[in-house]
Amino acid sequence: MTSTSQTAQADLPREAQPRHLRRRGLETLALLGVLVGVVLLAPGLGEARRLLGEADAGWLAIAVALEFLSCCSYVVGFRPVFCRNMSFRSAWEISWAELGMGSIVPASGAGGLALGAWILRRRGMPLDQIARRSVAFFLLKSGVNFAAVAVIGALFALGIIGPSQPLWRTALPAALAAAAIVAVIAVGNLDPPAPALPDAERSKRFWTGTRRALVGGVREATALLRARDVAVLAGSFGYWAFDNAVLWATYHAVGASPPVSVILMGYLIGQLGGALPIPGGVGGMDLGLVGTLIVYGAPAQATVAAVLAYRLILFWLPLLGGAVAFWSLRRSLDKPQRPDLCIPQVSS
Repeated sequence: MTSTSQTAQADLPREAQPRHLRRRGLETLALLGVLVGVVLLAPGLGEARRLLGEADAGWLAIAVALEFLSCCSYVVGFRPVFCRNMSFRSAWEISWAELGMGSIVPASGAGGLALGAWILRRRGMPLDQIARRSVAFFLLKSGVNFAAVAVIGALFALGIIGPSQPLWRTALPAALAAAAIVAVIAVGNLDPPAPALPDAERSKRFWTGTRRALVGGVREATALLRARDVAVLAGSFGYWAFDNAVLWATYHAVGASPPVSVILMGYLIGQLGGALPIPGGVGGMDLGLVGTLIVYGAPAQATVAAVLAYRLILFWLPLLGGAVAFWSLRRSLDKPQRPDLCIPQVSS
């Protein structure tokens, strides 16, 4: 390994250090192993085991293809938010590296965004610009979920789609999602604080930088939505829609077909478990999905089988693709022939 490569490795954020990645990967694999073991050995889940054993290979292949399209949508949305002049190759590698990181770190992929920020920073993008655009990208991806909860919950409450659900499962989530959207928009209307002085206390610099990133990020996300950028809209929606479709396909793989409205609502609320500080969200997301989907009327045994198949696909595909992308990035980060990683002089 050259000294330049050693320096690059030493500068990696903590979440992306090889030793840390190995530990996180082993922890996530262990948790997945426990999850699979529970499904395979726990009494009362015999029907779920049978459904998994007889799962339709064609539907599972469709599920894998849909997850690949979800990851590709992430790439499509990433490029115009961070650097419109970035080459597609660089957008592909950075995005997949972030997705792979998100498979094994907690907090809904925050570690993946940290890795992308580090890469862009090395290529010269200003730190405050990275912070704003990271917030904007996160809001654009997450905003689809909140908007969907508001819309689908309202349609449930009005009886336009079914099956019939009590208002606390429909109107309440819709109202909370709408309130969250309004609160985020309100943040963008605030005046950002002035930059902290270089000699200010570290905590003050951090808090000031965080507030500036939040206000600026909300404004950038709002501006991108108002501009109706096709890539931003398609990437954000596709990332959400195709991932939902993966769960729909794994249900069909195990011979079940609950209403799409139930899958959507259960997915949207159940995914909140992925924000827990657990490697890869394993356990939190799974229990959240299974519990929520069953509450909304999905068949219990089929839900256990479908969610397990979904989670295995959600883990392995981004991880394998991300590993290849990260390996390629690490080999070329310090090479002058890769200026396409970022062109900070041109604003998107």
